[in-house]
Amino acid sequence: MSIDPESLPYRPCAGFMLADQRGHVFVGERIDPRAHGFWQMPQGGIDPGEDPRTAALRELEEETGIGSDLVEVIAPASRPMYYDLPQDLIGNVWKGRFRGQVQHWYLGQFLGQDTHIDLNAHDPAEFHAYRWVPPIELPELIIPFKRAVYTELVAEFAPLIEKLTR
Repeated sequence: MSIDPESLPYRPCAGFMLADQRGHVFVGERIDPRAHGFWQMPQGGIDPGEDPRTAALRELEEETGIGSDLVEVIAPASRPMYYDLPQDLIGNVWKGRFRGQVQHWYLGQFLGQDTHIDLNAHDPAEFHAYRWVPPIELPELIIPFKRAVYTELVAEFAPLIEKLTR
């Protein structure tokens, strides 16, 4: 039986683009075998009653071990961003309840050191490796169906990151 994606809502999600002092951005390589070889920024679902900024900081801490005391939030994205799941994933992820995500993104500057990063801070871990990359590289690292969101985020946040490194 095929699920009509138009009949499903978008899953509320929050994400965090974390820039270091050089202007590079944190990405983690996903553990999920369906996303093997792809890298993404910390992101995840917004809990009922939770505001997006709180959710973004919670997801950052869960996935990286980086607490809000080591982050200066610079700006939210100008608008929520949407992506749709490919047809073969609809009905197979998030218990088949969503067609994709509506994502609320935040940019922040990392005030700590790599020694503050703990990919096993939450069980289960989301990432098994991480690295810092120039923002322009982000769209090529993400799974293809999320690429348009990352392209928009880079266009919006890269100028702000550049200002941080001056």
